[in-house]
Amino acid sequence: MRERVAITGIGVVTPIGIGRSEYTEALRAGRSGSGPITAFDCEGFDTRIAAEVDDGRFDAGEYVEPRKMVKHMSRSARFAVAAAAMARRDSGLASGDVDPYRIAVSLGAGGMGPVDLDQLTAQATAAIISARGKDSDALDIPAFARVFRERTNPISMLRGLPNLAAAHVAIQQNARGPNNTITTACSAGTQAIGEGLRAIQRGDADVVFAGGADAMINPVGVLGFSMLGTLSRRNDQPARASRPFDVERDGFVIGEGAAMLVLERESSARARGARVYAELAGYGCTCDAYRITDERPDAEAAVRAMQRCLEDAGLTPDDIGYINAHGTGTQMNDATETRAIQALFGRPDRIPPMSSTKSMIGHLLAAAGAAELAATVLGLDAGFLPPTINYDSPDPACDLDCVPNTARAARPNAALSNSFGFGGQNACLAIRRW
Repeated sequence: MRERVAITGIGVVTPIGIGRSEYTEALRAGRSGSGPITAFDCEGFDTRIAAEVDDGRFDAGEYVEPRKMVKHMSRSARFAVAAAAMARRDSGLASGDVDPYRIAVSLGAGGMGPVDLDQLTAQATAAIISARGKDSDALDIPAFARVFRERTNPISMLRGLPNLAAAHVAIQQNARGPNNTITTACSAGTQAIGEGLRAIQRGDADVVFAGGADAMINPVGVLGFSMLGTLSRRNDQPARASRPFDVERDGFVIGEGAAMLVLERESSARARGARVYAELAGYGCTCDAYRITDERPDAEAAVRAMQRCLEDAGLTPDDIGYINAHGTGTQMNDATETRAIQALFGRPDRIPPMSSTKSMIGHLLAAAGAAELAATVLGLDAGFLPPTINYDSPDPACDLDCVPNTARAARPNAALSNSFGFGGQNACLAIRRW
């Protein structure tokens, strides 16, 4: 019989709360983190709203040693490092408790290159200067290279590497074991936590810092998702824009942040008398192998991911008391996920309550699954189911108990957390009361 894996620490940086306690209370209150974009001038954009982390309340330097290392970190990496530091503090894991070579990092990250505003500005400025006086629209590559080299700190270029967030977490936490970065879009955080579970089960680590981080609220990120038609355009009502499973949903609200969990082998947690939130009991993943942006209409691969997760955890559908849905708020995703849930559970009376915390925190992309699992664990620990806010008009195509608008008192013994990403990536995690 394999050893259980405990969740002993949680750290979050989200649009509705920084730190475990603040996040828990915001989830319970059904607070929205969406508002007008302040990160850049988005005049003329179809979508001008997002769920931003409040820079006035977040200082990455409080979590970094030495503090000057912050300037070498992307915004996403700063979120990850802070969340990992909070998770370690929450877990009570001391420096001598575990061999550093038995501490791993598994992080879901965005893989879209240099997307921080200063890097984008340097590239754009170099392109403009190098094109001055030219009659052609073609980019003069040699001229661009000369200008860009003069205006760019070479170390800053490393910030765009997707693996650097995990590297910074490892440096700050002295985690010398396996270090993995998962870049499967919206499923990345969930898969990273699942792969952290596997690292412990394989015997590669005793402790894993597992989670996800992303920061795509910039002109490229917002324009890109807007052109795909996936973002809400309810600019005049930002707090009410994210409305998963509601018949009037028109897309997701892009968000940013990070969530990190300390996963720990049961024997390690017991040896140091750690407080345990829940057991990370199962993990399943599949791929639609269908289309890049569209989900398989029959939802078969999503169903298989959940089935594999249940089998891995030794659970049945009847054991599940709550599901944290992927629930983006797009017409296609919510209807397809509903079909998957209905297929998994069979009869309507067997389907447990299901909610989407994206209605509050927005879509954190590579960090989404990690922030959502954290919400699931914290809700289970505190005795409530997070609500789906802005749920005003039920959609017949999403005929589920979506825990509408108000948190619900409950203490389920087991729960699932779903993530379905671009490229057809499906991932599911199961937690069980300790």
